[in-house]
Amino acid sequence: MGKQEWFLDTTFWEEYAPIIFDAKRWSEVPVVADGITRWSKLRLYDEAPALPPRGPPRVLDICCGFGRITLELARRGFYPTGVDITETYLAAAREDAAYEKLDIEFVHADARSFKRPGVFDAAVNLYISFGYFEDPRDDRLMAKNVYDSLKPGGVFIIETLGKEIAARDFVESEWFERAGYLVLTQYTPLDSWGSLQNRWILIGKDRRIERTFTQRLYAASELRALLRETGFSSVELYGGWDESPYDHRAAALIAVAQR
Repeated sequence: MGKQEWFLDTTFWEEYAPIIFDAKRWSEVPVVADGITRWSKLRLYDEAPALPPRGPPRVLDICCGFGRITLELARRGFYPTGVDITETYLAAAREDAAYEKLDIEFVHADARSFKRPGVFDAAVNLYISFGYFEDPRDDRLMAKNVYDSLKPGGVFIIETLGKEIAARDFVESEWFERAGYLVLTQYTPLDSWGSLQNRWILIGKDRRIERTFTQRLYAASELRALLRETGFSSVELYGGWDESPYDHRAAALIAVAQR
């Protein structure tokens, strides 16, 4: 039996949740949801009243975590399905949805196996959660599952850390304070910038936590090629949720792929 992949360790996500999902990540939710709605061309009402109602647009949030965006899309009238591999995150998301009386489906599943052919109007994979798998073929498998799960004309939006941005902003180490911890980080490019190794050390009042994990990096052209090879008919690239170009000033790599 091979070594367990790092992202399957539930304790990692539980221990590092306050660091990963800080106040900044929650405050950006409306802007991200605006971008999703705009790029997906989702609408709540049919333009032709004579046609029978189709119901709210269905959106797949793959690797949804605590449901930051899933919950917001439901508040806006869409019917989202959030999929994640960390059950404790999903439990918290279900509790929030129940409290707000939001109609959301949360599914505990691996992105490499979840697929519902032709069900969704749009799909999203956000906050640098693409490229976790040890085998790069699994990245393509995940993208193909999403492609198959979309209706014709559906849109898949990926927000990740572009290889160009990682190299431009690279620092070997840094430290900061967050959520009551002193956080020490070390970064090492691997495989000629094919991936980035992250070492995070959390030092609190009564404990010290350390984890090392690696994430595959994609250049914008590589991500576009992967999505086109998966079957998407077009792929547009952006450097932010404001539709800014993916250039030397880009804050993120956002791919908008149409089935």
